[in-house]
Amino acid sequence: MSIDDHAEELASALGVDKEEVMEDLEKLVSYSVPIDEAKQSLRRKYGDGTGGGGAEPVETDIADVTPDDGNVSVTARVLTVGKRSIRYQGDDQVIFEGELADETGRISYTAWTDFGLSVGDTISAGNAGVREWEGEPELNLGESTTVTIRDETLEVPYEVGGERALEALEPGDRGRTVAVTVLDCERKTIDGRDGETEILSGVLGDESARLPFTDWDPHPEIEEGSSVRIENVYVREFRGVPSINVSEFSTVEPTAPVDVEDSARSMSVREAVAAGGIFDVELVGNVIEVRDGSGLIERCPECGRVVQNGQCRSHGEVDAEDDMRIKAIVDDGTGTCTAVLGREITERIYGGTLADALDDARDAMDREVVAESIAAELEGREFRVRGTLSVDEYGANLDASEFAPHDADPADRARQLLAEVGQ
Repeated sequence: MSIDDHAEELASALGVDKEEVMEDLEKLVSYSVPIDEAKQSLRRKYGDGTGGGGAEPVETDIADVTPDDGNVSVTARVLTVGKRSIRYQGDDQVIFEGELADETGRISYTAWTDFGLSVGDTISAGNAGVREWEGEPELNLGESTTVTIRDETLEVPYEVGGERALEALEPGDRGRTVAVTVLDCERKTIDGRDGETEILSGVLGDESARLPFTDWDPHPEIEEGSSVRIENVYVREFRGVPSINVSEFSTVEPTAPVDVEDSARSMSVREAVAAGGIFDVELVGNVIEVRDGSGLIERCPECGRVVQNGQCRSHGEVDAEDDMRIKAIVDDGTGTCTAVLGREITERIYGGTLADALDDARDAMDREVVAESIAAELEGREFRVRGTLSVDEYGANLDASEFAPHDADPADRARQLLAEVGQ
């Protein structure tokens, strides 16, 4: 059914002008309100045609809000407020977003109108829409929502404000503030929503963790080696790990030097995989197999993907470029993951450059001799590997930045394992 049909049906049922209903319905749908929820909202606005009127929903505790609720009214404390611009149905739309809380729970919100919310405010939000976002309910505050700032302060068992250490950030966080050191920063030109766009990307760190970032409106204060305080960032998931996003509405200021831990977090494979993805982690285990696709490989010169028989999945037949890598299965007794080692580490393990490996393959008339040599060097030995772990339906992969033999005392290792199993 088209939106025009929905408007005609609704106008007929409510006994009101179709054009007026059509205008309201299009506006609500443009704010991402699902069509059924939009129709419910308009029934309340115009009355349901039975003379019952359009009273606001009964006030609901946040813990009781579900995605099945059409609209609710809540009294809550504003924990965070973020602001950013999105592209919706071809137009730029500025939204405000963050978290609200009462004594019973927390909930994310998106405000499509500037209600003047500030962190710490206690508000009553009437007739707020509810939608499902990433499996959880989220409040939509739109033109049909009434927001009142209350004089009394609602006490809630949650932290008010967006200050967070990097290790505490999760995908979906909005309106966060971080104090970090810029460990790596690169200026790039990408194909953005308005054509070629210049961005900054790299790695941020504090005493708790390291995370990747993207600055969509390059701030001059963000440069390698600088320590900065960044207000109003939002967090997305990128390759299985949280990624910090800095926007045109973010505030970036120099701050006192922020120390960064040099070592990565050490975990078992099982713990790391259960976490669903970690940007900087160290694992120790035995290489039980060097997988197919290791040694000499060929990549697409356009996108860098591995090609087979000169064919790229994205660009078809290409003039492939030679490269080297290793895909090693690492097992620590609690689980397995595939450590992917790039050319630099692979050359070191092989004991020669890419050119040397190509010469060896030509002499043997077999490219597989390179992978076989690597397998003989690695399989059955214990290694320490550091990098970014991502988990998907195909398994766990660790993009390695460091890879070295593990030189711990075997007796200490045995005692540690016995302690883990309670012996």
